[in-house]
Amino acid sequence: MSSNEGATTDVLRILLAIILPPLGVFLQVGIGLHFWLNILLTLCGYLPGIVHAIWVILRK
Repeated sequence: MSSNEGATTDVLRILLAIILPPLGVFLQVGIGLHFWLNILLTLCGYLPGIVHAIWVILRK
């Protein structure tokens, strides 16, 4: 995958993470600890879910 394709994929995941944070995390890491943690954070507050999702996507 070229650098441009990777950047496009990251932008798409970030947009999805803003709309539905657990979906962005799922697309990045699958169903695992971060996915379930993100669901919990999103239920506690929408903003913490978004921040966590963006962190998961950008930390690679």
